[in-house]
Amino acid sequence: MRAIWKGAVSFGLVSIGVKLYSATEEKDIRFHQVHREDGGRIRYKRTCSVCGEEVTYDDIAKGYDIGGGEMVILTDEDFADLPLTSSRAIDVLEFVPAEQVDPILYNKAYFLEPEGAATKPYVLLRDALIDSERVAIVKVALRQREQLATLRVREGVLLLNTMLWPDEIRTPDFGFLDEDLKVRPPELAMASSLIDSMTGEFEPDVFTDDYRAALQEVIDAKVEGREVVQPEEVEEAPAAAVDLMAALKASVERAKAARGEQPARGGGGGGGEPTPISSARSAQKAAEKKAAKAPAKKTTAKKTAEKKAAEPAKKTAAKKTTAKKAEPAKKTTARKAAPRKSA
Repeated sequence: MRAIWKGAVSFGLVSIGVKLYSATEEKDIRFHQVHREDGGRIRYKRTCSVCGEEVTYDDIAKGYDIGGGEMVILTDEDFADLPLTSSRAIDVLEFVPAEQVDPILYNKAYFLEPEGAATKPYVLLRDALIDSERVAIVKVALRQREQLATLRVREGVLLLNTMLWPDEIRTPDFGFLDEDLKVRPPELAMASSLIDSMTGEFEPDVFTDDYRAALQEVIDAKVEGREVVQPEEVEEAPAAAVDLMAALKASVERAKAARGEQPARGGGGGGGEPTPISSARSAQKAAEKKAAKAPAKKTTAKKTAEKKAAEPAKKTAAKKTTAKKAEPAKKTTARKAAPRKSA
C-alpha cells in the first residue's frame, strides 16, 4: 500500500506521527469509451462555453453559480485564507461509546500506521481505546476540506472513519409514515419467528459479487476467443399466498429447510392453547389433506366408471362362449339321429 497522507494524531499533549492509507478499494470493472469501428479511445476537450477556445488546467478556476447567469469566481488565494484546521493534524475532540455513532454517518475508511518513534504512543492510544470501549471523535483536513471522523481499532490497527456532517443526512419524508397502520400480534409473532429462523453469525467472506464474476468471465472469454455459455436461470414462481400470515409461515418453513432443521410438530405431550404459528401450521395441514383427498376421489370414480363399462362387455363375451359350447352339442345330436333315419 502507498501512504496518501502524513501527519500526527493530537491526543492531549501527546503527538503521534502517522501515515494514512486507504483501507478499502473498489473492485468494479472499469471501461473506457471507445469508437465502435476501430476501438479508438474517445477524448473530451475542455472548451470555454463563451469564447469556444480549448482551456488548459492552469487557466481553470472554481466558479459558484449564484443564479441569473452570474458566476462568482474563486482562486487558490481565496481558499488559502479560509480557517481550515491544519492539514497535518488529526485533533481528538472527545471519546464516546461506539454505539452512539449512527452508521449512516460513516463515509470512507483509512488505516493509520505509526511513523518513526511514534509506535509506543500509538500502541498506548490503541490499547486505551480497546480498554475503555470508546471511539475518538476527531477533526481532520483531507483534500482541502475539514471533516469529522472517528478513530477506532480494527485488527490491532487504528482506523480513521471520515463522517458526513449531520446536515448532510436527509430526513425521510414518505407518505406511509403518516398512515395509522396497525400490525396484528400474530403477524408480529410470525415475523419474529422468521427472523429467529434466519439468524446467524455475519461472515463477510461468504458473500460474493456474482455480477462482477460473470462480467469478468465475459471479458476473459472475449480475450481467449471462445463463446460464453450462460446457463438459464430458473426463476421460482412465487406461491400464491392467501394473506400475510401464510406468506410469513411459508418463509419460516423455507428458512428452516435451508438450514437443515426439521419443522416443529404439534401434538405429543404438549397441551395448552394453540399459538399463531401452530394455528397456521394446522390450517396448512388441513389444506394439504383436502388436496390429497380430491385426486383420490377422482381416481375411485374413474375406476368405478371403468368397471361399469367393462360389465356389459363381460356379459357379451359370456353369451358368445355359451353359444359356442352349445354348437358342438347340436351337431352330435344330429349325427346320432341320422342312422336311425336310414334304418
